[in-house]
Amino acid sequence: MSLRPPIDPKEEHLMTALNLDKIARDVKSAQDYVAELQPVTEGHPDFDLPAAYDVAGRLHHRRIAEGARVAGRKIGFTNPDMWTLFGVSEPVWGYVYDHTLTECPEAVMRFDLKKLCQPRIEPEIILHFREAPAVGAREPEILRCIDWIAHGIEIVQSHFPDWKFKASDTVADNGLHGALIIGPHIDVDQLGDNLPSDLETFSLELSCDGEVKEKGYGRNVLGSPLTAVAHLLKLLHSQGDVAPIKAGEVITTGTITKAYPIKPGERWSTRLDGIALSGFELTFA
Repeated sequence: MSLRPPIDPKEEHLMTALNLDKIARDVKSAQDYVAELQPVTEGHPDFDLPAAYDVAGRLHHRRIAEGARVAGRKIGFTNPDMWTLFGVSEPVWGYVYDHTLTECPEAVMRFDLKKLCQPRIEPEIILHFREAPAVGAREPEILRCIDWIAHGIEIVQSHFPDWKFKASDTVADNGLHGALIIGPHIDVDQLGDNLPSDLETFSLELSCDGEVKEKGYGRNVLGSPLTAVAHLLKLLHSQGDVAPIKAGEVITTGTITKAYPIKPGERWSTRLDGIALSGFELTFA
C-alpha cells in the first residue's frame, strides 16, 4: 500500500533528486524522538504534494513493518480558517494507527503529552464505517455506510519549528497527526432523522481552564463532516494505488475550531449543542 499518486517523468526525476527515502527516515526519526527538523520545503522549494505523499508512503511502510496497524485516517485542514493561518490551500490526509488511538467512553481523561512535539488540540467528529463507501459516494451514501459517530479530540503536532511549514511538509509528517482520543460511540439510528442537517449546524464550544476559546460549527469542516469524507474519497482515488477506506476504519474529519497550543497542567473541555454527542474534558500531563 502506497500513498504515492500517479506521477509524470519530470516529477519522477525530481523525486529521485530529492532522495525521498532519506527524507522519510529524517521525518520518522523526528517523530520517534520528539525532535524538530527544518521543513523539507526550506531546503527543497520544489518539494510538492506528490513527492510528499511518496515520503508519507515510505514512512507508512516502515510503521507497518514495525508492527503498527491502521485504525483509520485523519483529514487535515478541512477548516478553511486554518488555511491562511498556516499557509495551506487544500485538505490533506494521513493515517491513524492503533498506537495513536485511545478510546475514552467516559469522555473524561488525563492525557500525557510527553511523546508529542509542539502539540495542539483539535475538537472533531469521528465516523466509523460499517462498510466501505464506494468511490465517488456522496453524503447520503456515505451516511448509510456509517454505524456510529463520536465526538473526539485529535492532538496534532508539528516537528517543524514554530509551526512554520507548507502543505507538502505536513503531508510528509503524516498530516501532523499525533493522537486521537475517541469519546462515546453513538449509533447513527440514535441521532435522529435530521442527522445530515445536524452535522452541518451543531455548535461546539472549546474552553481552557474554564475560559471559552472559540465556538465552532459542524459546517466549518468543508460544510459537514460527511462532505469532508466525500472529499477524502476523491483524493484517495486520485492517488492511484492508495488503499480506499475499508470497513472498520474510523475517519476523523477535521477540527471544528482553530488548533490551539496545549501544555501540561491545562484542563480543556468541549460542549456540543444541536447534536446528541457528549462533550469532553481533558487534563494534560
